[in-house]
Amino acid sequence: MVFDPLLPSHRLAWLFARLATPLAAAAFAVFAAWPSPVPAQVANFHPCNSQPSLPICLHGYGRRIAVQRWGALPEPIDPDASAKASLVTSDPAAEIKKLKSATVIVEDVDTSEVLFARKADTVRPIASITKLMTALVVVDADLPMDEMIGIVSADRKLGSDLPSRLPKGTSLSRSDLLHLALTASANTAAHALARSYPGGIEAFVQAMNTTAQALGMTDSNFADPTGLSNQNVSTAKDLVKLIEAASERPLIHEFSTDTKHKAAGRTFRNTNMLVGRPHWDILISKTGTTRKAGDCLVMLIQLDGRKLAIVLLDGQGMNAARFGDAVRVRRIVSSEMAVDATQAMR
Repeated sequence: MVFDPLLPSHRLAWLFARLATPLAAAAFAVFAAWPSPVPAQVANFHPCNSQPSLPICLHGYGRRIAVQRWGALPEPIDPDASAKASLVTSDPAAEIKKLKSATVIVEDVDTSEVLFARKADTVRPIASITKLMTALVVVDADLPMDEMIGIVSADRKLGSDLPSRLPKGTSLSRSDLLHLALTASANTAAHALARSYPGGIEAFVQAMNTTAQALGMTDSNFADPTGLSNQNVSTAKDLVKLIEAASERPLIHEFSTDTKHKAAGRTFRNTNMLVGRPHWDILISKTGTTRKAGDCLVMLIQLDGRKLAIVLLDGQGMNAARFGDAVRVRRIVSSEMAVDATQAMR
């Protein structure tokens, strides 16, 4: 049988033959470019196990982001951060050697006595510790705390690796936003607070720096209300002044030390695992974490009748090392206070 492309019965076959090769080539190209599925993961899968030099793996913050993205099991917690960790020591020198934070200070805010310090004058990025200053500006502005503020796109597009838990269009009171910024370190909430400030973000940041100057924070600078900018910098000594000022505002004390807060149909938990734990009397609390700032933690605690400001910056190491450091510095200063008390009795 002779193939005749002009016959209707043969035309479809002819067209298919002409198109088959290009169609196949196109289909192959699309298939080759299509993203390959994520390979099956073993229980402890983590990209940093095989490629520790990846930028995302060089710091605890990046490793936690990787855990979230790839579904790995969380890293083991620092033993000293556990609820069962002892709060006393017979070897303070050993505790000092175990500290993971590059900058540390423990200061009695009533007497200004420094009980322990390490690189307390070093200027460093402070990540979300910034939100303590954000809260101070909001509270001192005396704006109506029951005013409703809607979440907009600009509040969510902040360059954070962690997704916002506040959807666009959510409407919350200024009080709720402040609560979330302090308890759960919500970047979206902090940005919304600054955006709704008279004059907007620019005026708010200016107020942050003006407040810092008024507090004598001479080595500090603020560039945004969330702490995501690495231009938010300070020293441990300056942050003691911020902690002390924050402690004089009852709302900041209340919100920063709540174990959790419900808003927008969700429960937001405190980012400081020591808050609410027995044997810890915490008056002010704030955590912070970025790749450049490291893991940060500031607290004002009541210990043996003294109010002690604790500042831990640029912490490195295993999961919850900053909270382990808080336990370690408490052991250190408790032993020093015990020695001082013994000598005073002689």
